[in-house]
Amino acid sequence: MKGVFHAPLERAFDKILTPFEEFIHRQTTSSMLLMGTAAVALIIANGPWAAAYAHIMHAPVGISIGSWSLNMSLHHWINDGLMAMFFFIVGLELKREVLVGELADLRNAALPIGAAIGGMVVPAMVYFLFNPDGEAALGWGIPMATDIAFAIGALALLASRVPKALITFLVALAIVDDLGAVLVIAVFYTDSIALGPLFVAIGLFALMLAFNLVGIRKPLPYFIVSLVFWYAVLLSGVHATLAGVLGALCVPTNPKYEPERFSILVKGLMKRFDKSYQTGEGILVNDDLRAVVQSLENGVQSVQAPLQRLEHAWHMPVAYIVIPIFALANAGIPLEIASMGETLNHQVFIGVSLGLILGKFIGITGVSWLMLKLGLAVLPKDTRFTQIAGVSLLAGIGFTMSIFVAQLGFNGRDDLLLIAKTAILLTSLIAGVAGILWLYLVSTPDPVDPGPVDNDDNE
Repeated sequence: MKGVFHAPLERAFDKILTPFEEFIHRQTTSSMLLMGTAAVALIIANGPWAAAYAHIMHAPVGISIGSWSLNMSLHHWINDGLMAMFFFIVGLELKREVLVGELADLRNAALPIGAAIGGMVVPAMVYFLFNPDGEAALGWGIPMATDIAFAIGALALLASRVPKALITFLVALAIVDDLGAVLVIAVFYTDSIALGPLFVAIGLFALMLAFNLVGIRKPLPYFIVSLVFWYAVLLSGVHATLAGVLGALCVPTNPKYEPERFSILVKGLMKRFDKSYQTGEGILVNDDLRAVVQSLENGVQSVQAPLQRLEHAWHMPVAYIVIPIFALANAGIPLEIASMGETLNHQVFIGVSLGLILGKFIGITGVSWLMLKLGLAVLPKDTRFTQIAGVSLLAGIGFTMSIFVAQLGFNGRDDLLLIAKTAILLTSLIAGVAGILWLYLVSTPDPVDPGPVDNDDNE
């Protein structure tokens, strides 16, 4: 088309995606990249580069300014620093879901919230059955987590066979699950507290809340304070990644312009644009056109809430860079065939595996059945109860967050950490395949199966 210049990967006006559609698309792509990166890490850790891989991960990396310095291994920078960006996105998604998403309506939110709680409590109990005491008991939080990117990516493979409401249910469940994991990390995986840095962190958090209340919408002030906030949380003993979640909760949700004001602005600017345009003249030589386009850009920024802008801007680098780097740094597990039998029979392996598969299935399906039976919740539109059971299998994909919790629980116990990671990787693969097969078999165009409740209750 004359006058249209397409970049190879950019067709900005060809297709309009809702925020939810964009979220699903990115999670699906991220899951594929994550799977590839994890495979690369496994190959490296079990090949001739294994020693170099371990050396690089433990290499010291520091920042020094005058007499001040911060030194950690590359592995710690990834897990404590880079992953704070991941938790920042988790916090933004959680805040959006609570305010305007599936968790905003209690009637719609009841089932995924209840299912998520069941999917956290039961796996932890299953793990405790096999590891009731000793250092192994510290891994009870590992099977509680669900990897949102992998789970949604797996479900998206069946997008043509499952209702959109089922994907929405899984998203809401996974976000509540992430919140549960964050709380578990904050409360149970913090060894000691340094009160001085903690009070500084609280003061900085209050400062960011004050920024929000007085109407500061520019991201720079929040970014500067967040860096110091992250450092204070790191020194306090609370896991530094929690600074990402708390920082996200301070991000404003009110835009500068209301939609009506934006509409008036755009119409006025477009009239000026049309009036200033000269046939055959490019925008590069027309200062008035450039001024109008810049004003349009400023208006587009101002009509969006800062939370929306930041989630859109940061979701891609986190999904396509941060999480794959995390996988590369943490999925490199040396697999020794000779000792594999001993690993498979270890109580930690059994606890993690059964927790993720059996615990998630019983917890999510069982609580969902009970809530529907008691009339405390309703099935998502056009969804069968058997599909909820299939989603409970996909929720057993625990990759990113489970590995993260394993790092915290078994810090200093490399043998138990290796067993836990092996269980996470193997079980996540089994859960993903089982969930996809289950949903493929039960997702037919038959009338909706109400499960344990009457049809009237689901209308």
